Amino acid sequence: MDVRRTKDGSVRGHRPAPDVVAFLGIPYAAAPFGANRFREPRPVEAWQGVRECGHFGPVAPQSAWLPGAPSWSPGDEDILTLNVWTPASGAGQVPVLVWIHGGAYTFGSSAQPDFDGTALAGAGLVVVTFNYRLGFEGFGHIPAGAEPPYPENRGLLDQIAALRWVRENIAAFGGDPANVTVAGQSAGATSAACLMAMDRAAGLFRRVIAHSAVGPCYSTELAAETTRRVAEAAGITATAAQLTSATPHALVAASDRVVDGYRRDPDSGPRHYNPVIYGPVVDGEILPGDPLSGRAAGTSRAVDLLVSHTTEECWLMDAVGSTAKVTTDAQLARFAQDFRLPEAVVPGYRELMPAAAVLDVYLAIFGDLLFSEYTRRLAERHAQAGGRTFTSCFARHREAPEGVVRAWHCADVPFAFGTLDRKSAEFLVGGRPDAADHELSRRMMGAWVDFATTGDPGWSPLNGPTASPHVWDTADSPAGAQAPAARTLLADVDFSPLRLPDA
Repeated sequence: MDVRRTKDGSVRGHRPAPDVVAFLGIPYAAAPFGANRFREPRPVEAWQGVRECGHFGPVAPQSAWLPGAPSWSPGDEDILTLNVWTPASGAGQVPVLVWIHGGAYTFGSSAQPDFDGTALAGAGLVVVTFNYRLGFEGFGHIPAGAEPPYPENRGLLDQIAALRWVRENIAAFGGDPANVTVAGQSAGATSAACLMAMDRAAGLFRRVIAHSAVGPCYSTELAAETTRRVAEAAGITATAAQLTSATPHALVAASDRVVDGYRRDPDSGPRHYNPVIYGPVVDGEILPGDPLSGRAAGTSRAVDLLVSHTTEECWLMDAVGSTAKVTTDAQLARFAQDFRLPEAVVPGYRELMPAAAVLDVYLAIFGDLLFSEYTRRLAERHAQAGGRTFTSCFARHREAPEGVVRAWHCADVPFAFGTLDRKSAEFLVGGRPDAADHELSRRMMGAWVDFATTGDPGWSPLNGPTASPHVWDTADSPAGAQAPAARTLLADVDFSPLRLPDA
């Protein structure tokens, strides 16, 4: 049973546990380089014999190094691969969970230890994770000048190709192609939300789990301006000919220089605080509208949706130095002005956090602005359009001898995957997990399995904007759901696709 037949050829897996078989590094599309570079994903060339699938495939071009995961090496080309974990029993019609990794659309991969599917497969799912194009390769705008033109949102098109592979092949691994749940966190969660709005993805999945969706999406004008800056940093002109001739390494390095420029320039507006330069582009064709738009919500009303966010999202960004430091009242006022926040937001948060330092007030506002509020609005728009919707938040936060263990961005993922014992997860979860953490993980895994199986995670669906989310915490965690007062303060914030400052 460790050899399965896909439409492209046979694959042999291995057993990470006695009751689970894992197949790693299966190609779902051709290498997106050479003639395929910047194009829609192309079919895989079939192979003869049995392909050994005991190792993850190469990661997409990026400069990041993540604990326990492989890094990108220039020359690695077969990056469009996926991984399958399935119960070894061989029983058919098992619910399928397809995971889209996050990483600001710029870094990350399916090989991160946090995303190991062994525990979830042991709990009764077929788990699929995959790599997709990132950074300029996946989301950079290429001006007209080639025939056919280079499409926007190539990373999203890769995700659709992976889902098509699942529909065509997952039965060979015991999975039910009619019962597929797409799940993701951060950029992966927003990717899943975009797939809900895309006609090309219609019918490929039945449910979505979105943890810490980040918004908004980008306009084509802003994507074009990003291309201009990246081309300038690479020493080339922003034309299709020169951009497509630049090496992946050159575009990764140029993108990093652009990000560093925003980080160093306090006059660069919102990107000074959150220098994420790539993301889904609302081009009106591949991505017809932002996931929060009425059309998008209406298109996906038949999809069940489960959303979650953490209660202290941006404290992670501060800990790893990926967001600007805001430590004075003047800087906080400038931050509010740069994001065009309503006048009541800063004083309102100060009222809610009377003893907090300026940095903590900033991180609370920014975390709610980037993740929590966007995630909750995604849930509400889906419910308003008639979609079955469930909300939750991760609030595991406690004092420890070595400091505060926060419910920050990404901390919930190892709990939901059952990978919190991994060495690579120690930083995210605040040290070694205890018995209460393992019990919380079992509950979260159970909710994912139940939702993927039946569409019901175990609590009542959202029935209005005042409904309280299900809270994931341990006995020693303080109350953690996003305060209704904070949501009221952010009620007038606009999440329309980002545009140029003067547009």
